[in-house]
Amino acid sequence: MMKLDQPVNVGKTVIQNRLVMPPMQTNKADHGHVTEELAAYYRERALGSRPGIIVTEHSYISANARASAGQLSIAADDMIPEHRLLTAAIHEGGCKAYVQLNHAGSNGIDEPVSAGNINIPVSKQVKTPRALSVDEIRKIEEQFAMAAVRSVSAGYDGVEIHCAHGYLLNQFYSPLTNLRTDRYGGPLENRVRFLTEVVACVRNAIGADIPIAVRLGGADYLPGGSTEEDAVQAAVMLEEAKVDLLDISGGMCFYSRQGHTEPGFFSSMTEKIKAHTSFLVLLTGGINKVADAERLLEEGKADLIGVGRALLKDAGWRMNS
Repeated sequence: MMKLDQPVNVGKTVIQNRLVMPPMQTNKADHGHVTEELAAYYRERALGSRPGIIVTEHSYISANARASAGQLSIAADDMIPEHRLLTAAIHEGGCKAYVQLNHAGSNGIDEPVSAGNINIPVSKQVKTPRALSVDEIRKIEEQFAMAAVRSVSAGYDGVEIHCAHGYLLNQFYSPLTNLRTDRYGGPLENRVRFLTEVVACVRNAIGADIPIAVRLGGADYLPGGSTEEDAVQAAVMLEEAKVDLLDISGGMCFYSRQGHTEPGFFSSMTEKIKAHTSFLVLLTGGINKVADAERLLEEGKADLIGVGRALLKDAGWRMNS
């Protein structure tokens, strides 16, 4: 049996194989609402390629946390029945359904807020963000927790917290956008604090049995930005926080890495993380062939492999590659 086809335990749940469909924005939502087209999109990929996990596209946790007009919402209780359409569609393929929870921060279409009054390096925002107060940080932590509770009620098997691609939690993590001098800024431990507090709030809200994943934009790959060494230290902290799965991607460079197009172009980061931690690590980025996914697993670069754009284009990628 190929390693890609081997089951793996994430927390207390068994995943049927090590292929993951990572979250990808489709803009098929209608003002935050689930559509039949969106449910059909996930059903096709669940049945066509049967990944072990499908992580749905990022959902905003509160009304003022949107990244785009076509983004999916999990910001209110009336979204629970709609999300059940997605989890049911994903479960048809025997896949586990994970939700990705997100707050856009300054990288969105609502009032721009961030760690401070600095926009992300590649920003379309004209308005400078304002720094969140500690009380506002606490409120957002509670909003993540409430969104996680809704997600579990909607049938999701796991929760992923988004701290990558220049969104709010990533803005606190990156030294390019976080120049705070309080307990949420400065040393890496402080810059990770918002994230670890969100993890703790979510865990307290949903209990010990639901797996928690974090999508970490571990390195910015920009001058003065977060580094792979930062990612290793952050991973150690997240393991201590009882995160079950670490989903590695880029920070302020988003989901690409300049000068790198090889399959698994974040593997130098995942390899270092795996050398210093014992929890599960998911690698995505430029992986378009089953043979490359298998090789990266055999080489110990990660425990699970995410295939994004190839699955976006071809629902039956697993069978056709």
